[in-house]
Amino acid sequence: MTDSTMSTTPDTMWEVRLAKHLKGDLGTDTFDLVQVPTPEPATGEVLVRTDYLGLSVAYLEMLRADSRLPIPPWEVGQRIGGGAVGTVVRSISADLAVGDQVCTVAGWCEYSAGPADQYRKVDPDLFPSPVHYLSQGPTAYYGMSEIAKAGAGDVVFVSGAAGGVGSLAGQIAKCQGAAKVIGSAGSQAKIDYLVEELGFDAAFDYHDGPVLDHLRDLAPEGITVFFDNVGGEQFDAAVEAAAPGARFALCGALSTQIGYHEDRFPEPDLAAAAAKGIEVLPFSTYHTPEQIAAWTERFSTWLSKDRFVFPHTIVEGGLSAAPQALVSLLKGSYKGNVSVRVAG
Repeated sequence: MTDSTMSTTPDTMWEVRLAKHLKGDLGTDTFDLVQVPTPEPATGEVLVRTDYLGLSVAYLEMLRADSRLPIPPWEVGQRIGGGAVGTVVRSISADLAVGDQVCTVAGWCEYSAGPADQYRKVDPDLFPSPVHYLSQGPTAYYGMSEIAKAGAGDVVFVSGAAGGVGSLAGQIAKCQGAAKVIGSAGSQAKIDYLVEELGFDAAFDYHDGPVLDHLRDLAPEGITVFFDNVGGEQFDAAVEAAAPGARFALCGALSTQIGYHEDRFPEPDLAAAAAKGIEVLPFSTYHTPEQIAAWTERFSTWLSKDRFVFPHTIVEGGLSAAPQALVSLLKGSYKGNVSVRVAG
């Protein structure tokens, strides 16, 4: 089998590893930047240069030794995982060629190597930028379309609406014909962004008085769909403001994730939801190829018809900028999806 190479690759590369399990607030001292040999692909494998890393608040639980996720957390000394998009720079496989653009879950590293079937080839011409493949759209689309089944006439509330998932979920609901979409966020700038740029019908600052008061004012008819990224008070308020039989798609619970476990907002009481006949529907953020393909088709179509905005931030500075970027993401410093430019 032919061994093809794009260009000379360095003998060593950088990767980011877990320095210690997280307790309390996240800081950059949770991570180690380590220089290691650049991997050599074997027969049937490829070497991929990481171009962009995608960041997510979901990484927070993976950093804790006592993570409550159904998968093992990262171990001390292990490379930080996560999605990325890159370019094949060396191939010893008939399935991928040098120059192909691929998605990978190799994590925080400058290069990765492995069997070609561990990398998903993507169309470089489908979107304006490779970072579009790192959107959290599969989560937002699956939750809003397949779990909540938002559609014509629905009154939709999205908590954490300015984040990577929420900023897409609200737009998806609008594209699917929702009558009203309301979002919560943490600042006036984010509220303005949701309404003026992303097309939400209304938004409010959850710091500005009781959440329930905002929901009763903005949705006196009662919300019929709740896409929850936060949990805590916002979940409880949504229960009170919901119409009977509303559908709640539970994507995340930042209020119960950030900080020490004993300091987090208590887990929501589901008894009140049951009393109103609310369908409480938690769902996984790990997706099948079919779910990813469904989102990709919708995303590209809505973008091409100017019905959708992709809110995203690209953090410059290479791989070494990733730890601080994740810290800033968890502090609410960005709007929309966040990626780190590693190469190029």
